[in-house]
Amino acid sequence: MTSFKAVLALDVGSKRIGVAIASMPAGLAKPLTTLSATDPAFLDKLTTLINEQSVTHVVIGWPRGLSGQSTPQTKSAEQFAKLLKSRLKLSIDMQDEALTSRRAEEELGRRKKPFRPEDIDALAATYILNDWLAEHQEILHA
Repeated sequence: MTSFKAVLALDVGSKRIGVAIASMPAGLAKPLTTLSATDPAFLDKLTTLINEQSVTHVVIGWPRGLSGQSTPQTKSAEQFAKLLKSRLKLSIDMQDEALTSRRAEEELGRRKKPFRPEDIDALAATYILNDWLAEHQEILHA
């Protein structure tokens, strides 16, 4: 059984990757940062974050069509997960990310403060992580 210290979630896009974190046992997800998906040093920066935050598990947003069908983005996210699993040697799960970016943009808009696309990505990653945490409470607190 995996001992969870911190769980990191990624909202993977073609330009940016939103990052959220939840430390255990509290399990409260919060936005952490946004990384550039096109940065050649992306994997090194992600590895540094994982080490600094004592991450033991990674959750990757799983984009699918509204009817649950596979899309080109689905395949891209699955390939990204395979790459990370081989590189990071951590447990990785995929979590449905349906409408998380739209929800994040709407929430940020309601705050009536300026926000950037990076803010949307990090908040979307938080929604992905909250959904995963809600579905895995039994193993997190075992």
